Amino acid sequence: MAMIAPMDKLAFFGREIGIVIAMLLGFGFGFFLERAGFGSARKLCANWYGRDFAVIRVMFTAVLVCMIGLFGLHYAGLLYLDLVYINPTYIWPQLVGALLLGIGFAVGGYCPGTTAVAISTGKLDGLSFLFGFLGGVFVFTEGYSFIESFYTSGAMGRVFLADVLHVPHGVLVFIITVFAVGAFVLLRYIQNRVNGVKGKVAAGGK
Repeated sequence: MAMIAPMDKLAFFGREIGIVIAMLLGFGFGFFLERAGFGSARKLCANWYGRDFAVIRVMFTAVLVCMIGLFGLHYAGLLYLDLVYINPTYIWPQLVGALLLGIGFAVGGYCPGTTAVAISTGKLDGLSFLFGFLGGVFVFTEGYSFIESFYTSGAMGRVFLADVLHVPHGVLVFIITVFAVGAFVLLRYIQNRVNGVKGKVAAGGK
């Protein structure tokens, strides 16, 4: 079958059209985040207390759909995976960044994406997170020369988890999918126990 994606890099349309499509997809993703309730810090923080694992379920599902879609289209000969941009790995600064993001998420309930969703619905706490984000960008930019060596440490380039684990991509996709299904079942059980629901599947926290 003929390759049809990434469409902008295969010259099916210009980069400008690709940017417009990316923006539309971004707005669509934000819309569904808001419809899932992720513009509320209470909804997001309920994840940490075991009362509502919607955050993990929705985001993990998004990752699964993207992963299965990418590799499925690649194996079907419809997508040229080498042209799909993947952030290069710098293991140590990215681990520290993940820790800092996790702390901020746990303390305030928002990540950058849900901050934008909160602001779009008029949440003032989301606006305070935006100011914090912009402040962090300013401090990082001004202090970059002091941390540049650390920022570029642990460079691994463009790498897939399957390459690190030395397993075929298809096998890893299958393992992650099975793990996700098991995790969803376990999280539902924990959520039901925390909310006092017995003998039936909870719907919307009821």
